Amino acid sequence: MNDNRPGVPARGDAFAGVYADDDSPLARDMIATERTLRELEEADFPLPPRTRVITVANQKGGVGKTTTSVNVAAALAKRGAKVLVIDSDPQGNASTAIGVPHTSGTPSIYEVILDGRTIADVMVPCPELPSLYCVPATIDLAGADIELVNVMRREFRLADAVKAFLAEHGSEFHYVVIDCPPSLGLLTLNAMVVAEEVLIPIQCEYYALEGLTQLIRTIEMVKKHLNPAIHVSTIVLTMYDGRTNLARDVADEVRGHFPDQTLEITVPRSVRVSEAPSFGQTVITHDPHSSGAVAYLGIAREIAVRGAGA
Repeated sequence: MNDNRPGVPARGDAFAGVYADDDSPLARDMIATERTLRELEEADFPLPPRTRVITVANQKGGVGKTTTSVNVAAALAKRGAKVLVIDSDPQGNASTAIGVPHTSGTPSIYEVILDGRTIADVMVPCPELPSLYCVPATIDLAGADIELVNVMRREFRLADAVKAFLAEHGSEFHYVVIDCPPSLGLLTLNAMVVAEEVLIPIQCEYYALEGLTQLIRTIEMVKKHLNPAIHVSTIVLTMYDGRTNLARDVADEVRGHFPDQTLEITVPRSVRVSEAPSFGQTVITHDPHSSGAVAYLGIAREIAVRGAGA
């Protein structure tokens, strides 16, 4: 989508030419973003040989978890993959961003986990991307952690549903992305039991590092007792501002501890990313030329390339 604000040039082949004589930091950043987008549009996004189930988790709120879930999923769908997003957060923000209904009473992940409905019964296609689907979350999910306490196989409710879905539709879908609530309760535990991969978004601020140790410890416990296949495959640095020492220091520390998992591509602070859900869209469709959209497209490609031989 073009930005029609006064003073902002239309994007396209002439984009770089508009700023050819402008050596300001803004102009350089915009030209670099457009060039990166063109490179990504020409790049290959390999499809995995089997369905990849990726849980996006971080018990700290406000780190870009849902934003990362929906935008990575949308970027993969835009480049040829068929993707299912499972919204496991009672706030339903992933459902909002994908543009699917999630008012109370809407068939949702609640009915799947608590009432035994199938995923195929409740999933809804994204209006903007026909190869992107969503299992919505409603406010009904808010009490699920308590309701699950006395349920048989309480940690495996989502795993059973996803495995049944993949047994019937696995040949059609390339990715299942599960967006977790900002907690380490039974909903997040269910999402970890079913996934082989965990993607952790980390905000480039000091406090974001404090919860990382606890999250890693939880994943290791799940690996030991419930799901031997789970591992941290990807760490994404979000809300990155390279002008600040703090952001650079946090990035260096995370990369020092997780050199193989932490992506070089970072997600910058972006108004376009923040405003996209208010239009019922991801930034991938809301403004594909924005710095945030290009960053998530690059992250999606790196995830696709890493899993091509899995």
